[in-house]
Amino acid sequence: ADIISTVEFNHTGELLATGDKGGRVVIFQQEIENKNQPQFRSEYNVYSTFQSHEPEFDYLKSLEIEEKINKIRWLPQKNAAQFLLSTNDKTIKLWKISERDKRPEGYNLKEEDGRYKDPNTITSLRVPVLKPMDLMVEASPRRVFANAHTYHINSVSVNSDNETYLSADDLRINLWHLEITDRSFNIVDIKPANMEELTEVITAAEFHPHQCNTFVYSSSKGTIRLCDMRASALCDKHSKLFEEPEDPSNRSFFSEIISSISDVKFSHNGRYMMTRDYLSVKIWDLNMENRPVETYQVHEYLRSKLCSLYENDCIFDKFECCWNGNDSVVMTGSYNNFFRMFDRGHRRDVTLEASRENSKPMQVLKPRKVCTGGKRKKDEISVDSLDFNKKILHTAWHPQDNIIAVATTNNLYIFQDKVN
Repeated sequence: ADIISTVEFNHTGELLATGDKGGRVVIFQQEIENKNQPQFRSEYNVYSTFQSHEPEFDYLKSLEIEEKINKIRWLPQKNAAQFLLSTNDKTIKLWKISERDKRPEGYNLKEEDGRYKDPNTITSLRVPVLKPMDLMVEASPRRVFANAHTYHINSVSVNSDNETYLSADDLRINLWHLEITDRSFNIVDIKPANMEELTEVITAAEFHPHQCNTFVYSSSKGTIRLCDMRASALCDKHSKLFEEPEDPSNRSFFSEIISSISDVKFSHNGRYMMTRDYLSVKIWDLNMENRPVETYQVHEYLRSKLCSLYENDCIFDKFECCWNGNDSVVMTGSYNNFFRMFDRGHRRDVTLEASRENSKPMQVLKPRKVCTGGKRKKDEISVDSLDFNKKILHTAWHPQDNIIAVATTNNLYIFQDKVN
């Protein structure tokens, strides 16, 4: 139940939320007093824990709906409270996380323990006062957006207008208003009239960070469609289609499976988008549809292992990817608790490992290398000894700082860059 299923920083990076398979959301807060001491600025402590979703049963379809949190998205902060959207397979909830450090005392009509007084005994009036108390962090559900998805929700994305958001399942994308729970607008529907003709599903969707009318969604066929909501109410006709022609020399039985896109993310500046398929990360310029401007191989050494990865179902793993604060570096996960970073400007890349053995506080991570054949050097690890049960699917990057959060199966690691 404590397998982490999503990781997300809020817009300032002060809070970090994780969702897990048991339907819980745990929020960590950056230690305030450490912010000015650069060597300790990545210390996050538990701020609030609450049960977001419970297991349910769909009686009409005789289906269990598991409580696992698929996605968490923070809303930009407008007042003292924080708001986030969390979703399982079917239901999206808007949570308010607020702090209370005062309590009222001195009521006229009730005792301190809450019992009501007999009105006849009240002889004087007093003004209630607020007394300080220990800080309490409360999470309360403000809205529940339900009954809009027939299939499993895979994405939630808040629009830059800060009042609408989209939710995507395998075949449809819906547009919601944050204040209205009883209806949503269907903006994409790729369900064929005859389900036997189904050839692709929606795998991820996201709003553009600045243009509130633009969103993209990716498909299991390796294409990304960019839609403009100004063009029509139903965005079945895309404005742009991003697709890279397949290299015939790499064609194999698994080509279709590994070309499926597991994540799509716009860069913060809105000029690029990044997609993650099974073996690579691609960066697309929104102005160029026919091929990506950059392609990074995440674990090319697994191409020869696709057969066994198919047999143990790992080939269907959905890896996420993320940008750093100024879009110069991208990060994504791999197997054996490895994660990869690609520096776009210097064309450098590094493989790092998140594991208990090498993650003592303030210890510098050593780059890891995978040996693909021939003689293995001392520090290298051979492809055959990689552990495919240890995988990093979920990663997040602090919006301003070089602090990253990496989720292995049930551990959350937080790393920061070295302070000289």
